[in-house]
Amino acid sequence: MSDRRDQHVILSGCSGGGKTTLLAELARRGHATVPEPGRRIVAEEMACGGTALPWTDLAAFARRALALATADRAALEPRKGWVFFDRGVIDAAVALSHATGQPLATLLQGQPLFHPRVFLVPPWREIFEADAERRHDMEEGLREYHRLKAAYRRLGYDPLVLPRTSTAMRADLVLDRLGPPPV
Repeated sequence: MSDRRDQHVILSGCSGGGKTTLLAELARRGHATVPEPGRRIVAEEMACGGTALPWTDLAAFARRALALATADRAALEPRKGWVFFDRGVIDAAVALSHATGQPLATLLQGQPLFHPRVFLVPPWREIFEADAERRHDMEEGLREYHRLKAAYRRLGYDPLVLPRTSTAMRADLVLDRLGPPPV
C-alpha cells in the first residue's frame, strides 16, 4: 500500500512553460489533477478588486496560495493512482520565502512530502505569453524558475527538467519516469 508521498506528483517550473497544458493532458488520460492555486487566486482577487495579487502584494498572494494549496491537498479523497499538482504547496512556500525572507523549512514545517520526482517545465520563450493573470515578463519567469529548481534540490527532491516538445510527449515522459501508478 502506498502513502500520499508516493502518489502526489508536482509539476513546477517556469511560468508560461506549459504546466497547465500538461496537467490537462494528464487529466485527459484519466489521472487526478489539482489546478494551480495562483491562477485561481488571481481570478478571485481581480473579480472582487482585491490586492492579494503577485504584482501588488506578493506576500499576501503567496500566503493565500500556500493556504489554498494546503487545503487542496487535505481535501483529496484517498484514491489509487497518480495525483498531479500544478504547482502547489512548495511553489507557494518558495514564493512566500522570497517575498518575506522567512525560511523555507519553517514555511513547510508539518507539510506532508510529495513524490520525490518533481517535473519542471523549463523556460520556453516561444510559448511564453503574458496575460491579464500573468503580468510578469519572461525575465521574472526565469528568476522564479531558478529559485524553484534550487529549492526543490535543497529540499531533497529529484527535479527532472522536461524537454521542450509536444504536450503528448511530455505526458508520455512523465508517466514513463514514474512507472506504474501506486495501488
